[in-house]
Amino acid sequence: MTLELALILTLAIPSLGGLLVAISDKNPNQREAMTLISAVSLFAVVIWLTQQVAAGARPALHLVEVLPGLSLALEIEPLGMLFGVVASGLWIVNSIYSIGYMRGGNEQKQTRFYICFTIAIASAIGIAFAANMFTLFIFYEILTISTYPLVAHKETNEAKSGARVYMGLLLGTSIGFQMIAIIWTWVATGTLDFTSGGILADKIDPTMLPVLLALYMFGIGKAALMPFHRWLPSAMVAPTPVSALLHAVAVVKAGVFTVLKVAIYIFGIETLSTTGASEWLMWVAAFTLLTASLVAMTKDNLKARLAYSTISQLAYIVLAVAVANQLSVIGGALHIATHAVGKITLFMCAGAIYVATHKTEISDMRGLGRAMPFTFAAFFIGAISIIGLPPMGGTWSKWYMALGAANEGLLLVVGVYMVSSLLNVGYLLPLVVRGFFFPPPEPARSLGAAAVDEHHTSSSGGFAEAPLWCVVPPCLTAVGCIVLFFYADPIYQFLLPLGRP
Repeated sequence: MTLELALILTLAIPSLGGLLVAISDKNPNQREAMTLISAVSLFAVVIWLTQQVAAGARPALHLVEVLPGLSLALEIEPLGMLFGVVASGLWIVNSIYSIGYMRGGNEQKQTRFYICFTIAIASAIGIAFAANMFTLFIFYEILTISTYPLVAHKETNEAKSGARVYMGLLLGTSIGFQMIAIIWTWVATGTLDFTSGGILADKIDPTMLPVLLALYMFGIGKAALMPFHRWLPSAMVAPTPVSALLHAVAVVKAGVFTVLKVAIYIFGIETLSTTGASEWLMWVAAFTLLTASLVAMTKDNLKARLAYSTISQLAYIVLAVAVANQLSVIGGALHIATHAVGKITLFMCAGAIYVATHKTEISDMRGLGRAMPFTFAAFFIGAISIIGLPPMGGTWSKWYMALGAANEGLLLVVGVYMVSSLLNVGYLLPLVVRGFFFPPPEPARSLGAAAVDEHHTSSSGGFAEAPLWCVVPPCLTAVGCIVLFFYADPIYQFLLPLGRP
């Protein structure tokens, strides 16, 4: 297989998978088999490409020239390769989980759900492997549009309202800010190609760089910087597999990935550092990071709490970019992977709890861990990784981000990271404590099972887990959190070129 063919396949496989899913509309088993085959096939190709990139290759493919010097093109570098591995690998896990969730909840329009999912994954891969800002922007917009039906999937008034907020904010920021920034960059430099060291040095008045940076940062609405963050909590009306897609597999990761690409390959880390263009961004990101954590602590709804947790964790990466040194940027890139694995674990656990008990409020989950030990144990592991405690993968990404800030003498930024991690403890671990150490409500105990309610009973008084397809995936990703702790160094070495001139 040639590098060019492999690049084509990364877009063709999910696209063809969507077509096969549509053809299999009347046969659920075949439809889901097509989804899984597509996911596994894509991951196999991405892993093959990862081996080539690790060996020094830079696969590239010119698709079509739109204007002289402006083309749709693909090219893989380490950061894009990391995002590609995360998106394609978690697609497999999320597909397995989706089967259990959609069937267990008797969800409607399942074929449409799987088709939109394949388009979203294809878009995420296009973003990961984009060779220039123009190509990235096209796939960025396709991702927004393809996920709109997923957010509105339940077709209730609440779902439609949440989807409108989702679409309105993401399209509004990308067209109102990001597109202007892209045009400005093109006019100033004559190119939008991602280039090591950036393309803006000596091309724009240094006093205007913070303005251009602001257009990019607020224009990348998927990064959920305040005040353009409301789309993310609004989107929580979607089914849990969609929430996992939004928070871990594609959407928000596409946002912070784009933030990193713009900082590294459009501005250049050295340019941001020497001009001080990103200093203002530190305070916006720090405010978002701490405020979202505080809001998360007030939310009783589990998915809403996790949504604000995501806003906070995304701000870690934006803050790492604002610090503008190599170590901090590598930490931010590593956080894409560690947060993705940890957060998808938490969301899948939330979905498993809902499928098994129809409970959504944390205050209603007393004693539930005794009946759902695997689900709650997986949640605990994912939470520890998000907090950044060993032996979980999140330890290293937070370590490198904090170390990068310390190396610049930004002790206040280090303090922000530490305070936020303590707040992470405050809003994530109470669910585990409540589930394992609080007694279940009296009516549930009298029926002989810790998790029994009108929706879910266990006549034996033993385990009352969700269907196996909803329990195995979060257990697998929980193991992934541990694996990332012990295998973080190869990823770090893979990402070393980031931030170099």
